[in-house]
Amino acid sequence: MDVLYGLHPVEEAIRAGMRQLDHVSVAREREARRDARLDAVLDLCRAAGIRVNTESRDQLTRHAKTDAHQGIVAFLRERKFLALEDLLNAPPGPTGFRFFLALDGVEDPHNLGALLRSADGSGIDGVIVPERRSAPLSATVAKSSAGASEHVRIAQVVNITRALETMKKHNVWIVGLDERGTPDYTDFDFRQDCCLVLGSEGSGLHELVKRTCDHLLRIPMAGSVSSLNVSVAGAVVMYEAMRQRRSGAVQTPAASKTQKPRKGLGS
Repeated sequence: MDVLYGLHPVEEAIRAGMRQLDHVSVAREREARRDARLDAVLDLCRAAGIRVNTESRDQLTRHAKTDAHQGIVAFLRERKFLALEDLLNAPPGPTGFRFFLALDGVEDPHNLGALLRSADGSGIDGVIVPERRSAPLSATVAKSSAGASEHVRIAQVVNITRALETMKKHNVWIVGLDERGTPDYTDFDFRQDCCLVLGSEGSGLHELVKRTCDHLLRIPMAGSVSSLNVSVAGAVVMYEAMRQRRSGAVQTPAASKTQKPRKGLGS
């Protein structure tokens, strides 16, 4: 079973209801002291019919493989990923357009958690991750995402390039982020069906994925370093897309496609 630890991640897992919790273990020392945050989580457990055990704090540390568990550990059934078709067949959100995030080799669990937190906050319709060359959705990811990983709709695919090609057939623009790309991310019109593709922490987008993208955007840098951390860069672009989609006039996907001819690398 998967393990989640920390008050916020466990609370969000219960609220999301997307995964079945087997049971929750609480440190005897903490339960004896009691506090409002722990009581609120335990009330959620009782309301959802989730069994609660008490164990020593040292035993919880062994379960979580860290002492940063805040005295609570949840044991979850294995996560069932969505298929790519589940994301593509879902209706668009309130802006009228779908916005996806694809991760091409993000292997640091803290970066993955931060990206999932930003994806949830910016209203991403779904996240695509590859089976290989990707950090697993571990307790570290859940903790880094502040529980957002339990709310985001995630599809796992065998081949990220083939998945992007499938999305293009569904009239989704594939937009990669690359320090040598053009135009700047603020000059791109996100008021259409899009998928933002982010590369790995070290080498960025793989060459085949880069060639599959319709557009490569860049974040201009005024300092001495040439690029941002992948989780920071992803957040910057996701929130720019949200700003545009909320402030701009809503178009129809068909009109967007006819008004803007395809000129990207993957055309």
